[in-house]
Amino acid sequence: MSGMTRWTLSGFGDEIDADPAVQVQVLLALGASHVEVRSAWGTNVVDMSDEDLARLAGLLDRHGVRVSAIASPIGKCQVYDDPAPELARLERVVAAAHRLEARYVRLFSFYRPDGVEAAAVRDTVLARLRAFADVAERESVVLVHENEKAIYGDTPSRVLDIVESVGSSALRVAWDNANFVQVGVRPFTDGYALLRPHIEYLQVKDARAADGVEVPAGHGDGELRETLRALRDDGWEGFASLEPHLADPARPDVLSGPRRFGEAARAFAGLTAELGVELA
Repeated sequence: MSGMTRWTLSGFGDEIDADPAVQVQVLLALGASHVEVRSAWGTNVVDMSDEDLARLAGLLDRHGVRVSAIASPIGKCQVYDDPAPELARLERVVAAAHRLEARYVRLFSFYRPDGVEAAAVRDTVLARLRAFADVAERESVVLVHENEKAIYGDTPSRVLDIVESVGSSALRVAWDNANFVQVGVRPFTDGYALLRPHIEYLQVKDARAADGVEVPAGHGDGELRETLRALRDDGWEGFASLEPHLADPARPDVLSGPRRFGEAARAFAGLTAELGVELA
């Protein structure tokens, strides 16, 4: 396997189970060396106490699992809300990133009121993200913007506007194929060349264009195979983090559950093996 392209496999642990002990057991069984931390024991990372973080750090250390990113909810709020509380929440998330030895922090670019055009909120979005980037630069972490549907940066052109206008090495792109599909974008065709210089982190998810429902990697309209092939050919290296959102009626308490999460991991492993990419 020497000479192959190698990406680092991670996954959103709380899609598997609320208990991080179960999260790491499943991830390790699937060949992942890292976990993306959004919540543990039912508590979002932004709300974890210092004691919770220490407990989580100890558990991960005992299992030899590292943290690829903090999957924060920062910026997943209304753009005209008071900015001070969200900035304070970012400071808390950055402290969690340091405690868990994570370089990356995921964030979003705000919802806007109904009936308000994206152009009308652009300046406010950019000002708030610039303030976030200032924190990241000071604290030596990298913010990765996820193209969540219905936020300002939900299309390739607006994601590009964000990273170029903020102009910070501490604000990069977390690429999500499924989210692009859900806003009517053909991810590879419409967005890859535009955003490739800024792609830092890969969130592995696929969806059908007809109804927006998430499906295993390569089974939807997310042009995932084309995206992965291009990343391989471009020499990209980094984290590929499983965020499948595959509902399991047997586990309505989590987004995927162990069985469906495993299905997602095997689908992605099949794609990467086909393309000559090793997951480690």
